Amino acid sequence: MTGSAANENASPWLPVEDREKARDQKIEAVQDMALTLFIEQGYHHVTMNEVAERLNVTKPALYNYFRSKEDILYSCWMSGHERLQQRVGAELGEGSGLARLRRLIRIYAETMTTTYGKSLVLLDDRDLDEINRRAILERKRNLDGLFRKLIADGVADGSIRPTDPRMAAFAIAGALNWIGHWHRVDGPMTPEKIAEDFAQRLTAGLERDDG
Repeated sequence: MTGSAANENASPWLPVEDREKARDQKIEAVQDMALTLFIEQGYHHVTMNEVAERLNVTKPALYNYFRSKEDILYSCWMSGHERLQQRVGAELGEGSGLARLRRLIRIYAETMTTTYGKSLVLLDDRDLDEINRRAILERKRNLDGLFRKLIADGVADGSIRPTDPRMAAFAIAGALNWIGHWHRVDGPMTPEKIAEDFAQRLTAGLERDDG
């Protein structure tokens, strides 16, 4: 069979794996563009038309991937949280409660310097319907629970001085979330330096001093 004949008989459809990969890439492209616009202009000032125009596609094409602007908002938040969770699962590791708490703070702080990380604090879940808000609230509770657990573990193993895990977790998370508001890519500190600084500052009062 000649090359031209082979091309003529080739299926015009991509294999399932390739189609799924292409769809995932398009979904991510929509998320990336929409999230950038949400953060720059505010969610309520961005329209589906503007997202489509920035991507050089038609508005109806967007509806092949997302039902609405709210659907994109929810997807962006969930993607940001999943990226954070992946890092936590891969990097939290073993050690004392204090060591693991500092590791979690570093991961969280670095995530807050990324666009998807910022989506966790700059996008208002009150713009979502009740079902999606509940799903996000559950994720937030799980993350808060992890902070509290590591603090409690540190108290139990002696690496952290006796303290209220609930209040300590609130204080740490509040400081970390604020990074998403003030961080700038062209700022004087790298994400790694910010993360290390916060890991030390936010645990300085918790570390047990046996001296």
